[in-house]
Amino acid sequence: MDENQFINEDSSWADDEQAFSAVSAQDNVEEYLGVLNEQQREAVEHSGSPLLILAGAGSGKTRVITTKIAYLIARCQIRASSILAVTFTKKAAAEMQERAIALDERAKDAQIRTFHSFGAWFLRLYAEEAGIDSNFTVYDDDDMVTLLKAAVPTLAKKDAPQIAHSISLAKDYCITSDDEDALFAISDFPDFPKYYKAYEARKMQTGNVDFGDLIMLPTLILQKNEALRNHIRHRFRVVMVDEYQDSNVAQFQLLKQLSGDGVYTCVVGDDDQSIYRFRGAEVQNILTFSETFPNTKIIRLEKNYRSTAPILAAADSVVKNNGSRLGKTLRAERGNGKKPTLVFLDNRTNFDMESQFCAELIENARKKGGSYSDWAILYRTNAQSLSFETEFLHRQIPYRVVGSLKFYEREEVKDSLALLSLCANARDEVSFRRIVNKPARSLGEVTQKKIIDFAHENALNLLECDSAPLSKKALEGYVEFTRAIKDSARLLGDEGAQLSDFVREIIEKSGIAAYHKGVDEISGTQKTFNLQELVNSAASYTCTTQGLLSFLDAISLDRTLAEQDEGNSEDFVTLITIHNTKGLEFKKVIMTGMESGLFPREDKTGSDLEEERRLCYVGITRARDELYFTCCAARRFYGRIAHFAPSIFLSELDKDNLRVLGNPPYSFGKEKKEQSLEDFEGWNIGAVVRHSEYGYGTIESAKITPSGEFVVNVKFKSGETKKFLPAYQKSALKLADSFPDDDYDDIPF
Repeated sequence: MDENQFINEDSSWADDEQAFSAVSAQDNVEEYLGVLNEQQREAVEHSGSPLLILAGAGSGKTRVITTKIAYLIARCQIRASSILAVTFTKKAAAEMQERAIALDERAKDAQIRTFHSFGAWFLRLYAEEAGIDSNFTVYDDDDMVTLLKAAVPTLAKKDAPQIAHSISLAKDYCITSDDEDALFAISDFPDFPKYYKAYEARKMQTGNVDFGDLIMLPTLILQKNEALRNHIRHRFRVVMVDEYQDSNVAQFQLLKQLSGDGVYTCVVGDDDQSIYRFRGAEVQNILTFSETFPNTKIIRLEKNYRSTAPILAAADSVVKNNGSRLGKTLRAERGNGKKPTLVFLDNRTNFDMESQFCAELIENARKKGGSYSDWAILYRTNAQSLSFETEFLHRQIPYRVVGSLKFYEREEVKDSLALLSLCANARDEVSFRRIVNKPARSLGEVTQKKIIDFAHENALNLLECDSAPLSKKALEGYVEFTRAIKDSARLLGDEGAQLSDFVREIIEKSGIAAYHKGVDEISGTQKTFNLQELVNSAASYTCTTQGLLSFLDAISLDRTLAEQDEGNSEDFVTLITIHNTKGLEFKKVIMTGMESGLFPREDKTGSDLEEERRLCYVGITRARDELYFTCCAARRFYGRIAHFAPSIFLSELDKDNLRVLGNPPYSFGKEKKEQSLEDFEGWNIGAVVRHSEYGYGTIESAKITPSGEFVVNVKFKSGETKKFLPAYQKSALKLADSFPDDDYDDIPF
């Protein structure tokens, strides 16, 4: 494409600069600047060099970034349409835009988007450069697996999801299918590069993209096309990134392409809250920002408006043990409060002690006038919620588990979206395979392949294959299916219709509505109701092809619904994993399961342990008024009893800032006597032991953990390998002189 085409394509934003510069600043600029503290105002008024706003938990990050957008428009005379602000969730982007518009209505013209929404916007404009269809739809994880299996028919069904995940991970690192050396660091499958290439080739035939492409493709295009890169940098004079600590390598590379001479770059984040490495987030992006962008100004927002001083002191005492951090110390604007409480529960005879303690704590507070909704119970893994749910049900304590079923992952909804995607892009192989034989039309997998191959060989889309070599019955089914879609598509462009009218008609004419109504009648499900909700959600979109694409984009970029309403009462205890608490806050927080092996997870060291510690910091800083930790001596795992040492994070807490209840397994805090290998004479590698449940075994390894606990790995005669803490399990695990004769191996102690 000609460079001039890039330059002239979108020049309307820059016309009449002189007239714009004459617009006077909004009268309320000093009003909204006046409510900021010194560091917040410095961040808002900064200009010139790149800026890293290191925003601690509860420090007013969103206020700063939205105020800065309004300030740039009003005082710096930056045209709103030349401001690009990206974040990670649709909810955060919507809130940011709403708050910026409240300060200056011109902010409605700013590009405030999620990263993936920006990528979709870019690829719709420059689909030709990307080699895709401008009417593309976005494949989700399940779609990727379907397409991969079609691209590599010999691939084992059980391996396809893992390989598809590895492809997504490669794209998070901006690694293409041609970089074989790098790909072997992503996946252990010896043929992974071949699978990746086959998947990409098949995807290109559909004209569609997957989620990873929404970041990687714009990055690669901008890297290779200097004219387009300069045009985009001229279009967006300000680039801002929220929650920068959650960015992955591909997003970092995209930011580098968007930034350049004349572009003001500002990122906001908190290195101490980088907890999503399992999703591809790379904490080094924020740690090395000033190295990547020379002359960076770093402004720390350290005034916390959420928590009391003792809670912040606990958070600081833990996270300061991380080596990889830029460093900051939060200061509580709310002043002093209750010390955090650490509760040791010797629950070896009652495994419900933890849930019982939490329930009684909540009930006692409510008797004094508190609310259930004051409380949140945090845990490291979802499986830990079961004991709390059971206990609360018995006590009739209302609760809500955060992380409900995702609406757009339900079968009937995905079927309907496949219809809509195929209508938008008739080359969409994945959607075609999902829906063409539902309800049954004699169009099984073999027939589907014939149709798809015929379309590829004759350069047709999948709705134009009436002359494909099919059996009479299959051809009748195919024609019936395509006619339903084509008839419904005539509604698109009807000025008197809403998109919801089109969605309703295509669901009914295709037979999907009747199919799932039959399932409802048999199984008593609510699939028909869910289809009605999908129709309702399309009502605000225009009944045009563009309206349909916008509707599909909105769904693809945010696949989860807001939490389902669970009755009229809003007074309930929140049960939630620590990961899911990010961005939330509660009056009273109980962090449960504070044991090594559970939190942090087993054998975490180095950067893995540092991420777990950041996760602990996030959990602590969710609390506004009261904070509790629970630590159990034992738990049931897979039907057996497992013994635990206290979490290393508990040993990092300042003892003088804690109220300790129960009997700790050692003198807690600074007075703790560190264990050493000499304290466990005889517990050497190769020593024979006997366990009351597992029988005889041999010690394979013995070490002192980072929290100072002595741990042994024992391999039993059964072949099982288990970890033990001899200091706490002396009654069950004992040294033995040797293995006895097999005839006597079952004699108990």
